[in-house]
Amino acid sequence: MPVKILEIRWHGRGGQGVKTAAMLFAEAAIEGGKHVQGFSDYGPERSGAPIQGFTRLSDNPIHLHNFITDPDVVVVLDPTLLGTVGVTEGLKKGGKVLVNSSHDPAELAAKLGVDKGQVFVVDAKKISLETMGRDMPNSPMMGALVKVVGLVELPWINQTFEKKFSAKSEKVVADNVAAVKRAYDEVHGAAS
Repeated sequence: MPVKILEIRWHGRGGQGVKTAAMLFAEAAIEGGKHVQGFSDYGPERSGAPIQGFTRLSDNPIHLHNFITDPDVVVVLDPTLLGTVGVTEGLKKGGKVLVNSSHDPAELAAKLGVDKGQVFVVDAKKISLETMGRDMPNSPMMGALVKVVGLVELPWINQTFEKKFSAKSEKVVADNVAAVKRAYDEVHGAAS
């Protein structure tokens, strides 16, 4: 019997924290005893170039070592990619799309050609500006993703931030944790 693996594909631009989010989300799942993979696909692209990140989560060991072409979940950190990159390409039937946007989820669903119940939005830009003082959507998108997929818990994200950023400052940790919590509370779909 095949092992169920949740596959998440992240889309964003260089400098938005796509690689960091894919890795930190995987590390947070380790806190909960999950088997994980977190990696990205980028080459010599500069800041602003489209990039992808990938995260796999499972209760069992993962033996795949390839890019995610048929994701269960797509996370879009930069909404300007919606018209230029095939973010929903390969999305599994019933898969979910989480977009950094203040637009209506049903409107985005129509634009993406998916069922309106599949799209979730959170204004990660606004949240990051108000909690961290800069446009860094990766932390808020991780909080929203926790709510959307339900396999990772907020305390695991908080512990991961504490481990990763405690050398920088308590403020950096606190700001990121605040952004995650707020996005968790504010993410919504067409039906919510």
